[in-house]
Order: sequence, then structure tokens, then C-alpha cells
Amino acid sequence: MIKVGVTLPNATLMEYSEVEGNGCSIGPNPVDVHKASAGKTIAIFALPGAFTPTCSAKHVPGYVAKHDELRKAGVDEIWCLSVNDAFVMGAWARDQKTDGKVRMLGDGSADFAKATGLTLDLTARGMGLRSNRYSMLVKDSKVVALNVEGPGKFEVSDADTLLAQAKG
Repeated sequence: MIKVGVTLPNATLMEYSEVEGNGCSIGPNPVDVHKASAGKTIAIFALPGAFTPTCSAKHVPGYVAKHDELRKAGVDEIWCLSVNDAFVMGAWARDQKTDGKVRMLGDGSADFAKATGLTLDLTARGMGLRSNRYSMLVKDSKVVALNVEGPGKFEVSDADTLLAQAKG
């Protein structure tokens, strides 16, 4: 499992763009993790799946609500990662009203989750290999805080915990 002090793995995530601009076309666009996090402070949180109960009712809304406070604490961007495709993440972004607050990034083949060692096998529940629920604070592509949830828990990966770490 990835640890504090380690550089993020080289991976490409996918982001659905609603509008054309800033060099992005409408539809899925690749996001190179190293390039996108270089020189920035990123609050990353990951979860097992888009539109799932805890993720939709608590996890994403918490980060949307704390966006301004996280920015004041020095966070440049907030990323939500899930083992879903960019189209699903785009639909979920619309549903959760994350525009301009949280980047909803798809890890469709779980490449990032595998590279960090933060996978969760939900095959028995018909969901296959997913991402574990966690949050991390990243500065210039390096992990400075990591909060991994236990099975079925939502206690340490919330926005308040990461906000306290960003202020700390």
C-alpha cells in the first residue's frame, strides 16, 4: 500500500468534460496524474463506486460543502476517484453538483487503485475490483497524509479529517 512520503504512481485517470475549452474536448479526457498534481496541493478521496449510498449521501457532499475551506487551507484542487468510467463519473458529477468544486475522475480499469495498493474486492457483491475508501493529501505529487478506511467504515476519509490535515 502507498505510504506517506511516496510519490503518486504514474497513471492516467479519465474525466468527463461537459463543455469544450481549456484544451479539453467534450467527453472523456485523459488526466495524467503526475502532470496534473505537479506543483499543486491536491485533496484526493476515493470510494468504491459512483451512486452508491454512503458515497452519494456523505462522502462527495462533504467535500463539495468544504470546498471553500479546503481552498483557504491551501488545497488547489479536490479529486474524487472511483473505479467507474468517465461517463458514469460525469453523470454523478451532475447529480452531486460538483462543477468547479470537485474533479470527478474515473479509474475505469482500477490501474491507479492497483498501483497504490488500495483496492477492494467486491466480487461477492457483484461489483468486481474497486477502490478502497480513503483520502490523501498530496503536495507536488507526493503523499503527505493518508487515511484508509476499514471495511464498511466511513470514519477517517471525510472532508473534515482532510481539512484538519491541510490546516495542520
